[in-house]
Amino acid sequence: MSSVIWYLYEFARKTWLEGFTNAKSKHDIVEKPDRFRDFPEVIKENCIGCGACTLSCPSPHAIKLVREQDDDESEGLTYPIINVSACIRCGFCAEVCPTDPKTILCGENHLIREEFNIIPSKRQYIVDDFLCIKCKKCIKSCPVDAIDEINNKIQVNQAKCISCGDCLNNCPVKGAMKGIFIDNLEDQKAIIRLVVNSLEEYIESKEDELNQLSKDKLLKYQVPLSKFRDEALAILPDEEIAFEIIENAINRLEIRLITWDESKCKKCRLCVDECPTKAIRYDPEKNEVKHNPKKCLRCSYCYQTCPFSVVKYFVAKFLLDDLDDEEIILITIKSFN
Repeated sequence: MSSVIWYLYEFARKTWLEGFTNAKSKHDIVEKPDRFRDFPEVIKENCIGCGACTLSCPSPHAIKLVREQDDDESEGLTYPIINVSACIRCGFCAEVCPTDPKTILCGENHLIREEFNIIPSKRQYIVDDFLCIKCKKCIKSCPVDAIDEINNKIQVNQAKCISCGDCLNNCPVKGAMKGIFIDNLEDQKAIIRLVVNSLEEYIESKEDELNQLSKDKLLKYQVPLSKFRDEALAILPDEEIAFEIIENAINRLEIRLITWDESKCKKCRLCVDECPTKAIRYDPEKNEVKHNPKKCLRCSYCYQTCPFSVVKYFVAKFLLDDLDDEEIILITIKSFN
């Protein structure tokens, strides 16, 4: 009986009645913690349309870029929109967003350390200081201020770079700004070796024509790029990377060639002492001067030394061009003067 009276007494208390009629959760339960990852909030005015957020998103159809229609006064904004039905609130889109202030907010998790703010990209842009003329067009064209002049050198801040390619497109000096692929380096080297060795073998097969070439004439050949296609893709299946590596290698390639006509050799042996790699040897038993192409540096010392024109020296240059809707390697060979 006493317990029943005690319960009635408790329920009749004013404080209990006020708590019952005005019930609400405590603040520490209702308020979101600082690192709570909500659905991303988009501030479309900050967006530069780089697409980093869409590339980083692991959930299909959770985020996509849209563009508003242009009007008479301005271009329509490009910005991401979030599909909350597909979004998993991982925060990757906010982490990779390069704009300052951020286009995408998702709680404090977007304040990731700068060195880990990596935008998914095959390509990394670097400056060749030897070719750079310091015109600063790359600095002016960069939409995220990732390029700056430091100690009289133009440098790209890889932590800020979004790999948009505007710097490369605006650089007036070919090769001063380079877009290099940062993965598959060994495969890239293998493709370059394939191209160089194949072109070298092709030119060496024309030795008879080379020996008849006069110093005021040029030899010209055409080799279809398709000759390397299957072998290159067998090494590196990514067609974009494979053919850009081939193009860059061909357009910068210069091959020096040595031909050796033993029938003209008088065994004077002047070239033997001049050769820095001992690629030229004299055999006293056979009374022969032999040239070993595998050791040869093609430095031209033997060519400059020989008084009997045993040695001929050639320079071959290459250019990739389109001809009748087919990519062709143009080869030009001249005798070295």
